[in-house]
Amino acid sequence: MKVLAVGDVCAPDGSAYALKIIPLIKREESIDLVIVNGENSAAGNGITPDSADIIFASGADVITGGNHTLRRKEFYDTLDSNPFVLRPHNLKDTDIGSGYCLLDMGKFLVAVINLSGQIYLERVNADNPFKCVDLLVKKAYADGAKYIFVDFHAEATSEKRAMGFYLDGRVSAVFGTHTHVQTADAQILPRGTGYITDLGMTGVINSVLGVKNDIIINRLKDNDMSRFIQASGDCMLNGCIFDIDEKTGLTKAVKRIYR
Repeated sequence: MKVLAVGDVCAPDGSAYALKIIPLIKREESIDLVIVNGENSAAGNGITPDSADIIFASGADVITGGNHTLRRKEFYDTLDSNPFVLRPHNLKDTDIGSGYCLLDMGKFLVAVINLSGQIYLERVNADNPFKCVDLLVKKAYADGAKYIFVDFHAEATSEKRAMGFYLDGRVSAVFGTHTHVQTADAQILPRGTGYITDLGMTGVINSVLGVKNDIIINRLKDNDMSRFIQASGDCMLNGCIFDIDEKTGLTKAVKRIYR
């Protein structure tokens, strides 16, 4: 089974580009399952029903989230009604939505888990992701899942790496999201779990993580706290393809995508 995991879709430009490029990758690479992080896909920030619809129309089977998923109240009903739209499961003080889903792929079941890190993430109140993931992996096994994928939405590289090794051999793949810059460490860990520290971003190339360059430069240089405005222009799609062994449920090949 081949799975395409797509990095944080940013703004309407990123959503439109995903709609254009994901179907091409699916055909070229014979992709069976697509997981897309869409937590910043709406105009402004966050995710809305409209931006989620565009991501699903692009070919996504599951949309994962992060620290901005609950920012837009108009999205709460979607989180509650669509089991394939996730938010980090370990967020405290909310009963909206879930960070776990189970997909019936016909001859096998796939579990997708979405978690938030704790280190350096501003305005995020999350329980320990390592303890949370133990419960969810146990649930996935009990539900009969043959393949398990984990989107770990976290800031710190160390926290993401630690999660990868912690889950090595227990899940099919672990991929980091949130930092919007694709890392060069796509690999198969010693016990067979596919891993990458961060998938990267789907959005405007000439930007600072999807935001207009001057706004970020002025904030860092002069402490100018002007409102973020998303950039526009030519886009890229970052992600990773995990080729999963159907006998073991572990990764047999991994490839970064930059389109």
